[in-house]
Amino acid sequence: MVFVFGLVSAVLLAVGFVVQQHVAALTPADERLSPRLLLDLIGRPLWLVGIASMAAGQIVEAVALHFGDLTVVEALTATNVLFALPMAAAWRRKRLCRRDWVGAAGIVAGLATFVIAADPPATRIPVVPFGSWLAAGLAILAAAAVVVAVGRRRSAAPQATLFGLGAGIVFGLQDGLTQRVLQVPFGIHFLTSWVPYALLAVGITGLLIAQSAYQAAPLKASLPAINIAEPVTGIGLGAGLFAQGLWVGTEPLIFELLGIVCMMIGLL
Repeated sequence: MVFVFGLVSAVLLAVGFVVQQHVAALTPADERLSPRLLLDLIGRPLWLVGIASMAAGQIVEAVALHFGDLTVVEALTATNVLFALPMAAAWRRKRLCRRDWVGAAGIVAGLATFVIAADPPATRIPVVPFGSWLAAGLAILAAAAVVVAVGRRRSAAPQATLFGLGAGIVFGLQDGLTQRVLQVPFGIHFLTSWVPYALLAVGITGLLIAQSAYQAAPLKASLPAINIAEPVTGIGLGAGLFAQGLWVGTEPLIFELLGIVCMMIGLL
């Protein structure tokens, strides 16, 4: 069940990414990283279609998170790059070259290797204190801010990649908050909890950074970076807050490092 929902989520996310990038590329460059970019995009019906597809993918991902660990779901949804890149190329009436396919496959294979080597047996998700969430959230957002700040000084394609890394980091936090919001009972407790509001704020922040990345360069410059940063951040968050720790024996560490190297080579 987890694998079915994870792959369906990946396809829906891929459609959403392709449509969003196509529309974002048509917006003025001076709107990059500005709230004006989102206001501009909201007025474009096709972009809203992309957002609807992405939202549907995230809902399906939330269902998958209900049945499985954050690490497993992150690995499955990361396969969206294998669907998105050929879609984006077809839209532009181009074909992906062999290097593009090898790079995308390397990212997915490396991530799968890392997750399989690092992921322990499923455990009950604990209720994490607000203070721990605050510390983790601020650290993650600070890391994303640094990456985005460096990206602002780069040319189009490297900027899109760095913005993609920043967006992926924020999306990793969003994934963790999505799993946390499932623990909040619906009703008055849901409305008075900090979790849904934090999830909304983080989601909007990640969306703005991602749209800026899509605006800067074609999708293959940013989406692979998002697909690396999001699950790695999610895995770290799961290990640190949800007690979904990483195996640290000799053999698991070797395969974890091989997975990371494979992801980096695929991205490059």
